[in-house]
Amino acid sequence: MRNKMKWALIAMILSSVVNAAERDFVPSAPAPSRVFGWVEKAVILPGYLVMNAKMDTGALTSSLDAKKLESFTRNGKDWVRFDVEAQDDNDKVTRQSFEREIVREVTLRGAGGKDDRPVVMMKICIGDQVYEEQFTLRDRGDMKYPLLIGRRTIQHLGLIDVTRQFTVEPKCPEA
Repeated sequence: MRNKMKWALIAMILSSVVNAAERDFVPSAPAPSRVFGWVEKAVILPGYLVMNAKMDTGALTSSLDAKKLESFTRNGKDWVRFDVEAQDDNDKVTRQSFEREIVREVTLRGAGGKDDRPVVMMKICIGDQVYEEQFTLRDRGDMKYPLLIGRRTIQHLGLIDVTRQFTVEPKCPEA
């Protein structure tokens, strides 16, 4: 009889623990509705510059290939002027100039040494969604991908399937 009571008590305790865990469980984010490839077409707005973007889960902040970086001050705030180049499938290069307020600066350290980069807000379109995200600026002319999408942006996109590429076509407003 004592044995039955002991097991009944254990079952009751376990049941209440499981019920409490189920009741208190809150998912950290809604389930993503789409799956993207490790490389996708993205559009820098305004200007409608189409670029190949590599999803970089190793980077927190996205990075953009910026030419002719020039810092200046406007209304007492730090700004940067830069050019972005996009090359289409026919090797035609389109260049757009931008001016953006620097929202912060980052120092990246790696095997190649230390690299200070400005961070700006840019609008980017992937699939049919437009996101305003932080981008570090650096001349990435020696890199294969002019645009890296970091985890801050990936968290808004969905899942990344590393076996796929170019799963969505940009469908963005041109204005």
